[in-house]
Amino acid sequence: MGFWPAKTLLSAVELGLFTELNNKSMTAEKLRDALGLHPRAVPDFLDALVALHLLDRDGDGPRALYSNTEETRLFLNRNSPEYMGGILEMANARLYRFWGDLTEALKTGKPQNEIKHTGEPMFKNLYSDPKRLEQFMNAMSGVSTANFRAFAQKFNFSRYRTLCDIGGATGRLSIIVAKQHPHLRCTTVDLPEVTPIAQRQIAASGLSDRISVKTVDIFSEQLPRADVITMGMILHDWNLEKKMQLIRAAYDALPPGGAFAVIENLIDDARRENAFGLMMSLNMLIEFGDAFDFTAADFFRWCRSVGFRKTEIIPLTGPASAGVAYK
Repeated sequence: MGFWPAKTLLSAVELGLFTELNNKSMTAEKLRDALGLHPRAVPDFLDALVALHLLDRDGDGPRALYSNTEETRLFLNRNSPEYMGGILEMANARLYRFWGDLTEALKTGKPQNEIKHTGEPMFKNLYSDPKRLEQFMNAMSGVSTANFRAFAQKFNFSRYRTLCDIGGATGRLSIIVAKQHPHLRCTTVDLPEVTPIAQRQIAASGLSDRISVKTVDIFSEQLPRADVITMGMILHDWNLEKKMQLIRAAYDALPPGGAFAVIENLIDDARRENAFGLMMSLNMLIEFGDAFDFTAADFFRWCRSVGFRKTEIIPLTGPASAGVAYK
């Protein structure tokens, strides 16, 4: 029954409950009015969130005051610079209903997202709406920020001078790495619809002099040359043929001694422990059909087959890791 707490949380994010509370406390009646809820919804909805440790409550009965927990105030309040709710907004608007067709995906191997209902791939619809596209990019960047910070801290950048982030979206990884390592110059690469978003966010960070933005079709053009090439949650979007094409392209763009790093929810080699990574792979089935997540051993084997000489894994946060291959 794991979908019960999942949908309770997703609806709370959709309604803006945690943002409404922000840094204040409110009674159930005031929250009901503020969120436009039916009287039947409270107090059950709010108390369920208390029981799930997603809200705090001071007192009992109608006069009880509800407030954010420290975590929901920081991560699920849209007024917070650490807001991570964008990925939950997307999960609620898209993935929740698509996962209802998991059984069909398992039997057919076909995607169950927008392409099933409209005939158009998800990204075609997404890229046609600039506002929706920026929301999606911010959602992806928000959920990856902690991993990018961990990578910037744990990877040894001292002997490198340039970094190129493939599929860089809003430029978040480049911004974090550039702030942490002032000697580096970074390039973030994505499609033309995305690059204006990255340029705005890089300018807002004050790093336009050290981070450049390039438009590249990563499957038909050469990747920009750099000492370090990164791909954050990119490789798992593709089937094996295209995964190998990207790995070869990274190898060709690196100098001897250069490093290729992928940040993914790498599945443990025994495929017994990283449940999130395995379910992410099922999500790739639902989204794309033939795309899949992979183990560190898989990644290292693919890298060695194109010529990389040395590999290592760097644990990041939660189920995520960086797989690194050196030329």
